Amino acid sequence: MLLIDSDFLAYKASQACEIGIDFGNDVIISQSQFSDVLRVFENELNKVTKAMMEDDFILYFSSTKNFRKEIYPDYKGHRMKRKPLGYRRLINHCRTNYKYCIRPNLEADDAIGIDATMFNNPENIVVSPDKDMKQIPSVLWNMTDDVVEITVEDGDRWHLIQTLSGDPTDGYSGCPGIGVKRATELLDRNENKWEAVCKAFTDRGLSDDDALLNARLAKILRQEDYDLTNSQPILWNPKPVSYTHLTLPTKRIV
Repeated sequence: MLLIDSDFLAYKASQACEIGIDFGNDVIISQSQFSDVLRVFENELNKVTKAMMEDDFILYFSSTKNFRKEIYPDYKGHRMKRKPLGYRRLINHCRTNYKYCIRPNLEADDAIGIDATMFNNPENIVVSPDKDMKQIPSVLWNMTDDVVEITVEDGDRWHLIQTLSGDPTDGYSGCPGIGVKRATELLDRNENKWEAVCKAFTDRGLSDDDALLNARLAKILRQEDYDLTNSQPILWNPKPVSYTHLTLPTKRIV
């Protein structure tokens, strides 16, 4: 089964069909035909199913509300508020005509991450061009490159890389002066990854709380990060450091 990030497909289709008409005298209007939006969307969807040779799929869309805004009001605050013409109508059409998933207060990425790790079926393929999905242990197709398998370790590592490097498109800055390359190098040379992340933030005049906020904004939810009973996300916290690798003395030292 394909777990498809359909925010991207819906936005792409509706934006492609929106045109501006200039009447002069300071009057410009936007226009779109829904039949065109639907045709483009279904063509893009058909390309995905043919490429993956799989006709069984679920379309995932983001909720109109986002829990990340509750912990950081500026999250995605710089993005244009208006969706392209036909976008909302297209989502409503998909809700009537396809298998779909929208979880309250979650982005499509999170809903995919929860389902991909809940069912953990190697035959399921996550389809998304969003680099955030490299956090999710799954089989992933980014719609351009080859299909790749993401392990738990790969996903955890990418989460911390994004915590450090930030994501301007989502509106969280990460650690100043650190991009993906430097974040990767920093994690490679430190055994205690979270301690290294916090040190990078504090070395630049920020705090552990700043590091934790960025980690929570960057985190794409998995099954264990979501309270299914109450439909609530569980905010990310670093795992306690394990000291099982240490050899403790067997005799009392006086």
